[in-house]
Amino acid sequence: MSGTQGEPKPGLKDRLTDGLYGLGWGAVKKLPEPVAQALFRALADQVWKRRGKSVLRLESNLARVVPDASPARLAELSRAGMRSYMRYWMESFRLPTWSPERIKAGIDVSEVHRLTDGLDAGRGVILALPHLANWDLAGAWVTTDMKVPFTTVAERLKPESLYDRFVAYREGLGMEVLPHTGGSAFGTLARRLRDGGLVCLVSDRDLSASGVEVTFFGDTARMPAGPALLAQQTGALLLPVTLRYDGTPVMKARIHPAVEVPESGTRTEKTSVMTQALADAFATGIAEHPEDWHMLQRLWLADLEPREEQS
Repeated sequence: MSGTQGEPKPGLKDRLTDGLYGLGWGAVKKLPEPVAQALFRALADQVWKRRGKSVLRLESNLARVVPDASPARLAELSRAGMRSYMRYWMESFRLPTWSPERIKAGIDVSEVHRLTDGLDAGRGVILALPHLANWDLAGAWVTTDMKVPFTTVAERLKPESLYDRFVAYREGLGMEVLPHTGGSAFGTLARRLRDGGLVCLVSDRDLSASGVEVTFFGDTARMPAGPALLAQQTGALLLPVTLRYDGTPVMKARIHPAVEVPESGTRTEKTSVMTQALADAFATGIAEHPEDWHMLQRLWLADLEPREEQS
């Protein structure tokens, strides 16, 4: 059977999803900022109290990040995590109306010279980020304050109209957005990098067969090979970036030291070493502010594998 009685048909469900996001972009940006903040904080608390699958998955992931946390501490972290996640959405719905001055005031970037030095040298630069805080705000800062265009990749969402909304939203912030599927994204990214351009990729989760296995908080996960492969193929600088909120209106960003291409080894071996180095940099930022890691999906391979029920 295709669904249960009373469940929306896929077409209706898709239209409802798209309509809700459209309402967000259309209405939330018109609210006074304190009202929007209070609304999304209350929404986060309501979602957290319902203890749905996403909240339970977030809490399970946080248990790996903070293995010595008590149940009470994990609950506290997951509540803060939902508030952080809803802050991301509140800011994202409002970002298209922010002035360049507002965007600049909303982020504080440390070690920015690592990015500017790479761009000034004429070599391409890859910024690789995990799902921390608000990566869209970081991207908007690059395009508006630094005035540097960049290329990124977006996962195709369903319904297609929702994907189109996200592409239009990010293009409106000055980003070039390529679809993740279709096979042509890697070649386009490589061309942009060879031309001395900037590429930004969210890179902490990859469940495809081509994902690279890494040790992440003591267990095995997969992360995308793309950043390391692009750096090897084009000579671009590969820079990990971590983001965090700290209870103020200003998001903090840190650009970590470059991940170097190993001098020896096969392409596969080099990719493995480089992706592990990215994972280690991500883990540093996530461990410092686990509540800002918006990982509401399964990540570690042990969580993906079916487990035998105890008799």
